[in-house]
Amino acid sequence: MATDELSSKLSHRLQIEEGAVDPVALDVPRHQNGSEEKLNTASVDPELSAKLTRREALNEGQDCPRNMKVLNPYNEFREFSRKQIKDMELMFKKYDVARDNYIDLTELKLMMEMLGAPQTHLGLKTMIKEVDEDLDLKLSFREFLLIFRKAAAGELAEDSGLSALARLSEIDVSTEGVKGAKTFFEAKAHAVSESSRFEAEIRQEQEAKKREAEEQKRRRAAFKEKQSAFM
Repeated sequence: MATDELSSKLSHRLQIEEGAVDPVALDVPRHQNGSEEKLNTASVDPELSAKLTRREALNEGQDCPRNMKVLNPYNEFREFSRKQIKDMELMFKKYDVARDNYIDLTELKLMMEMLGAPQTHLGLKTMIKEVDEDLDLKLSFREFLLIFRKAAAGELAEDSGLSALARLSEIDVSTEGVKGAKTFFEAKAHAVSESSRFEAEIRQEQEAKKREAEEQKRRRAAFKEKQSAFM
């Protein structure tokens, strides 16, 4: 029973932090000096505990360590082609004005205005919240890709801000990516079966770079030949 009560308090605190509910006084034990006692999160849901711990660290201005796992979008988001992911990356970098590898609330506001679908402050926070896995109130590149994954899977409400972002981005996630699949799981199975397509795209990129290098070499040789004719 005590664990359920503690879990309820933790959940309520997260909802207050995210603006989902209004603050309400809770019966929290206090020390003799009047300071609020820290909640013991060890015995409650690990995910809820981790979220609360990270949120408290952020509120106190601490540099909360992030998941250091390196993102390989070509492996994790195989329902998209390499070209689609590169287009998404270019779009992400375009609006990452601070060049910190994140799109914060201000940058998202600019993005939506540039796309012709301005949002209210609450609307922008709602957009971030839908894909904000680490609760830092901004979008990493992986979280940005999740927007297009949800759009391709038909998981976004038509009138939502994220739906407008995906629709107005001019990045087609339905033709090359999911091939008209009804659900994301069908799209995922289709992407796995087309692993050779990625290999072909990589080979094409390598061949294009090789041709470019050979062309540059040919131009340098031609320039040197002309230069020697005037010596």
